[in-house]
Amino acid sequence: MTKARNELSSVTVKGYGSDAGASVIGIASADDFLDAPEGFRPADVMEGCRSVIVLGCPVPQEAMLGDPLGFIDVRNAVNEKMNAAEKDLAKRIKGDGYKVKTINGLGGKWVDGRQRGYISLKHAAEIAGLGVIGKNYLLINPEYGTLLWLGAVLTDAVLTPDEKLQHDLCSDCNKCVEVCPSKALSDDIASFKKEECTKNMFKMVEKKWEIMCFRCRKVCPHSFGIKSL
Repeated sequence: MTKARNELSSVTVKGYGSDAGASVIGIASADDFLDAPEGFRPADVMEGCRSVIVLGCPVPQEAMLGDPLGFIDVRNAVNEKMNAAEKDLAKRIKGDGYKVKTINGLGGKWVDGRQRGYISLKHAAEIAGLGVIGKNYLLINPEYGTLLWLGAVLTDAVLTPDEKLQHDLCSDCNKCVEVCPSKALSDDIASFKKEECTKNMFKMVEKKWEIMCFRCRKVCPHSFGIKSL
């Protein structure tokens, strides 16, 4: 017997997310991911997916003041918080009679020798109105800058999506472009040199990939108290 579904609104879902501990919640329609690579669209990850609920919690600013290896410990702690929030939200939506699948910020699959997320969470967050992707090729949120750590819940519930932000948060700022040791960034976001960035950003340490560079995140003025809107 199929379980009866409770009526579910975007307002209710956002309340669930807030109760679970997320600082920001945005909703996107799965139909808005058609430009994503095949295999990395929400409907590829969960059959019948109709909505993507994106959750975010900020990494403390203090974590950016030290070295990248210290940042990892703080990030991992925030990821655990996000993982718990995703599971809590998914449990409540499932209890209302809908299918769900959680997407954790550190989860993914190996493709061509490197790990890739099941979906691009920063692009999902942009579609869900939580910020814009800047010249540093990171999500920039109006309140938390580049410090949001993201997760998501996929569901077959049809929810009202949020509108994308229509703002240029980078304007004439080129701090990240100038500080990038890989020369991977430019004024043209579409020309981001991913492979060059990866060479400097990650290094294998004791059989684990560790972050070695976060200069573009650290130098972004939106990450340290400058409100964008």
